[in-house]
Amino acid sequence: MREWRFVLSKKWLGYFGVACVFALICVVLSHWQWDRRAENLALQNRLDTNYNAKPVELSSILPHLDSYSTADEFRPVSIRGHYLVDHTYLARDISYNGYPGFDVLVPLETASGDVFIVDRGWVATGNTHDYPDSIPAAPKGTVTVVARLAASQGDVPGRTDPPGNKEVARIQPADIAKRIDMPAYTAAYGTLKHETPSVATLPKAAQKPQVDWSLNLSYAIQWVMFAVAAFGFLVYVIRQEYDVLYSDEEDQRWLEEERERKRQRRGPTDADIEDDELDEAGYVSSRPGTRISR
Repeated sequence: MREWRFVLSKKWLGYFGVACVFALICVVLSHWQWDRRAENLALQNRLDTNYNAKPVELSSILPHLDSYSTADEFRPVSIRGHYLVDHTYLARDISYNGYPGFDVLVPLETASGDVFIVDRGWVATGNTHDYPDSIPAAPKGTVTVVARLAASQGDVPGRTDPPGNKEVARIQPADIAKRIDMPAYTAAYGTLKHETPSVATLPKAAQKPQVDWSLNLSYAIQWVMFAVAAFGFLVYVIRQEYDVLYSDEEDQRWLEEERERKRQRRGPTDADIEDDELDEAGYVSSRPGTRISR
């Protein structure tokens, strides 16, 4: 085993330390991804629970116009009122299965006079212009709307509302409330689930949200594999160094062992037999070229 003592040199101990530090970093990153997976699973479970919950009155979830909690995201709420169809707005740059389009935003005025913004769904961009070819009309008169709560969207640097038309860059109820000059729920809006009475044609309904936690699991496993690979690579490099240092000695040892195996397979030669007989008779050899004597 003394051939392997070179791994105890400062050089190789330093390499081992680097591998340990790298593996430790990989383990920390793997643990972080595992925690992210747990968080996303909890988020998906909460969204599934809220998404499938029974509708409740809007006022029980949003007691004030600026009320909203992320724990209530996607919870169905029931609102009774009438649509302000003359104040319909379009949220730009909304994709649906990869296709560009708009979300149709229609304020719903409740009996108290407060306004709740309802996202009635998605419509595609027109074939020949940057505007929908048609927008399905909202029902007239008093309606009962069931919508899922969503938080007001934040600002995005560089994105502003197009001037001179009823289009918005982000769904922000407070902005629409200023435009129509009416009191409104500003922290949240609703994505339409269904409405009564219904109409024959509706925009495409919002898709059920999905939280992708599989990537976190994949990354967690990959970081562990990187940690194992670091030590595997170190072993490979050590083996390469051993071959460089001792390959000649091992080759010579292998040749001698191979010769001995071949000799044993062939059996003793005449010279070997004669030497054995002389040894048994008590003869000893002298210097080369001299006679054998007792």
